[in-house]
This record gives sequence, structure tokens and C-alpha cells, in this order.
Amino acid sequence: MPLALFALTIAAYAIGTTEFVIVGLLPTVANDLHITLPLAGLIVSVYALGVTFGAPILTALTGRIARKPLLLGLMALFIIGNAMAAFSPGYTPLLVARVLSAFAHGVFFSVGSTIAADLVPEDRRASAIAMMFMGLTVAIVTGVPLGTFIGQTFGWRATFAAVAGLGVVAFAGIALLLPSNLKKAPPASIKDQVRALGSGRLLIVFATTALGYGGTFVAFTFLASILQEITGFSASAVSLILVLYGIAIAIGNIIGGQIANRDPVRALTGLFIAQAIVLVLFSFTAVSPWLTVPTLAALGFLSFANVPGLQLYVVQLARQVRPAAVDVASALNIAAFNLGIAAGAWIGGLVVESSLGLVATPWVGAILVAAALVLNLTSGALDRRSAPLAAPLRKAA
Repeated sequence: MPLALFALTIAAYAIGTTEFVIVGLLPTVANDLHITLPLAGLIVSVYALGVTFGAPILTALTGRIARKPLLLGLMALFIIGNAMAAFSPGYTPLLVARVLSAFAHGVFFSVGSTIAADLVPEDRRASAIAMMFMGLTVAIVTGVPLGTFIGQTFGWRATFAAVAGLGVVAFAGIALLLPSNLKKAPPASIKDQVRALGSGRLLIVFATTALGYGGTFVAFTFLASILQEITGFSASAVSLILVLYGIAIAIGNIIGGQIANRDPVRALTGLFIAQAIVLVLFSFTAVSPWLTVPTLAALGFLSFANVPGLQLYVVQLARQVRPAAVDVASALNIAAFNLGIAAGAWIGGLVVESSLGLVATPWVGAILVAAALVLNLTSGALDRRSAPLAAPLRKAA
């Protein structure tokens, strides 16, 4: 693999860390800024919404800019956003800083994946893209618990300062290692995005993605608080548990891709059922340290195991119903993942603020996953219904 690809991987690591590390820092941020836990949870929602709406729009608007200057500009914006977070005197400036970082996040992964593919021969493109996204997975395994530890030891602002430092390393790597003659793909216009959104079939899958992925975030957003206030773990123990959770996520992501290769709808059906069951169980096991740890390992595995299947299914379906907008549909599904994070964090905040409290967030998340299961089964039924109609057309062609 070319060295330039490692520069993209480092950037993905930094971006993944800043997205998810706030989950481990929510109690610390809430105490320091003297805000409620649900209000702190909005920090997660605002970031995810920034990715959701910023990625497709900004990708379309920046389509004519040369790739290397664009990536350097995005990493500069990322550094500025995290530096602003590190020096934020209050809640509102922190939200603004998070939005800036989110804008960089969305466009980076949209553009970075095509650049990674162009850096290697055609038969190694999938491996190159996987290498770049490995930075995101490794961030969940190591960057989030390490950033949580730094924040608990030196204050949450130190975590964002460290992430800004990672951004500087990534900026230097891109500047030194990335070639300047990268070709540009034809930019996806806003009109193309509207066409993809006009497909009822794709909208069902986008909604499935948002609910199925976002359901876990009803509880995951407040995981540190659950572990400290309900289970009784110390703040330092939370960092170690997040390592376990991250390892389970990485394993789930790999195995989820393998089982979804043949029939993503069938694989997603089983995964959603298991995910909803484990979320309900977590509401009961959260009071026991011995039961919480294996429950979280299972939840971590399932929460990301559905990601490859959801992404594969939307691409397969787009080739049938919107063949001219497959890339746009894929990008919009990435936006749906982040919309799910935003919605899950917001709903979790409402649950925490209500009489139900922290311990109810897992079973409320299970309701969202169950809704995703219904949509997935509906989409599968529509696939089976349309297959006999499409067969004569394929024979005629």
C-alpha cells in the first residue's frame, strides 16, 4: 500500500476519535459546564447532524476543487474545529466547534474513499478503501478510551487539544505524501441527490439505516453515565470497558460483512432481532457489573455488524431503481447513519430527562431497532414481489 494511503488512515483515525470520544466524556463535560446530561447529549446530536446535512451539500459544492487542496482544507477546518473545542469557554462555543469538525468529517470520507481507490491498482481498490476506514475502526478501539482517559485525567479540553494534534499530523502527511495530480470524479449535483431521495424504495432503506443504527445510540450516548451511575463502575474503569466495546465493534463489523455478502436482507433481519433483544436485556443487566460486561460485548458486536449489510443493500437496490445515482445513494446512506446517531442521542436525552431515567435508554433504543426490523422485512417483501416482474424484462433484453 502506498504511503499516501497511511496519511488518509491517520486522518480517518483522528476524525473517528473526535466523533465518538464525546460519549466517554459526557459526564465530565456536563459537570464542568454546569449543564444537564440531556443537554450534553445534544453535543453528539449536533455533530451527527453536521455530518448528515453537510456531507452531501458540501461534497456537491466542492466538486470542482482539486483533490489535494480540498483534503488539506478539510483537515485545516478539522484542526480549527477541535482547537476551538479545546478553548471553548462554554456550551454554545463548543457546539459551534463541533459543527465545524462535522463539516470536515462528512466531506473527507466522501472524497477520501475515491482518492484511496485511485492510489492503487484496480484489483486492490477495495482493500485500499478498507485500509482508510480501518482508521475509523481503530479509533473506536483505541482513540475513544484513550481520549476518555485523557479527559478524565487532565480535563475534557485536553482531549480535543490532543485530537487537534492528530489533525496536524494528518495534515502534514497529506501535504507530504499525497500526489498533486489526483483525478476528480464527476461531482454529484444537488439534483442527483434529490432524484435518489425521490425513490420510495431507497427511502425505506435509508429509514432502516437511521433506525437500526441509531437505536443503539439512545443508550450508547449515555453509556459512561449508565456505567457510573447505574452499574457503579469508577470513571477509570469506564475507559477499560470502552476498549472492550471497541474490540467487539471491530469484530462485529468484519463478521457482519461476511454474513451479509449473499443476502443482506436476511442477514439484517437476524442482526436486528438479536440487537433488539440485547438492548432489552441491557436494561436489566445494567445494575450488575458482572452481567453488564458480557452484555456490552454482545451489544458492541451487534451495533456495527449491521453496517456492511445496510451499505451493501442500498447499493444493490440503487442499481435497480436509480442506476444513474448509485454513488449518491451510497453517500445519502452514510448521511442516514449520522441522522440515526443524532436522533438516537436526542431521544436518549428525552428519556434521561423523563421519569424513566438512564436505565430505560436501552429498551427505548430496542423499539427503534424493532421499527428498523419491520422496514427491513417490508423492503425484502417488495424485493420478492418485484423479482417476477423484472425477470421477463431481463430475458427480453
